[in-house]
Amino acid sequence: MSMSDRITLDPDICHGKPCIRGMRYPVETLLELLAGGMSTEQILADYEDLEREDILAALTYAARLTHVKRMDRLAA
Repeated sequence: MSMSDRITLDPDICHGKPCIRGMRYPVETLLELLAGGMSTEQILADYEDLEREDILAALTYAARLTHVKRMDRLAA
């Protein structure tokens, strides 16, 4: 299963946010859990219908979003 199969966009699920396999697990939630210090193993234990590849797909998706040519500082 590729990242495009694992990360889905559906306007009827979580207001169209990128989610894991059409389930109500937004990518942002997984990223927040990881950023908060949870390990992949802890997330998988808490959310039994998720797979390790789902978490890797969320990280890959986030990494691709950061691919920009340049960023300008916003005026204060």
